[in-house]
Amino acid sequence: QGERKGTNKYYPPDFDPAKHGSLNKYHHSHPLRERARKLSQGILVIRFEMPFNIWCDGCQNHIGMGVRYNAEKKKVGSYYTTPVYRFRMKCHLCVNYIELQTDPGNCDYVIVSGARRKEERWDPGDSAQVLPTTPEQRERLAVDPMFRLEHGVTDRGILERATPTLTRLQEAQDAWKDDFGLNSRLRRRFREEKKTLREEEEEAAALRARAGLSIPLLRE
Repeated sequence: QGERKGTNKYYPPDFDPAKHGSLNKYHHSHPLRERARKLSQGILVIRFEMPFNIWCDGCQNHIGMGVRYNAEKKKVGSYYTTPVYRFRMKCHLCVNYIELQTDPGNCDYVIVSGARRKEERWDPGDSAQVLPTTPEQRERLAVDPMFRLEHGVTDRGILERATPTLTRLQEAQDAWKDDFGLNSRLRRRFREEKKTLREEEEEAAALRARAGLSIPLLRE
């Protein structure tokens, strides 16, 4: 592919490598073409994929996670040494513009304007999960030995309290481990029930034929 691109380029007769350097400089164009039309303002046009489900404030329509847009990407700040980027895109169903930006502290995206997030998050503490440490706690774990010791003791206490629940879950999973045997027994029971129903229907049909009845017969 690289060779194809190299051999198919047209170099005009007045092109001078020492003078122009590259074909882009010769044509006074940027390598990114239309994507770099606002590069002087610090804006690069990229292909952006919606990170979660949202509701557009302009048309009130639902926009699903994974829908792609041509978005204007711009650096608006920093979180420690990590840059924070903002993305601006136009809704494909109306004239409303939606702005999102990265949230490196929480490894997430936040909506700045133009939409509202469809709330599908939950609190891990409600389901008795062991919560991950926050950035502040990770920093203290790295520099404070006493806090590291206390944190380890707390985690062990949470594990001890959760052990009975984990054991029950493990036993429930083990009960379903032999899925082939369970499936075989289930299918065998269905075949027996089906055979019994078929015999009862045949007896009822014979009885209706002998008695000349046209109504369905119920079980005794």
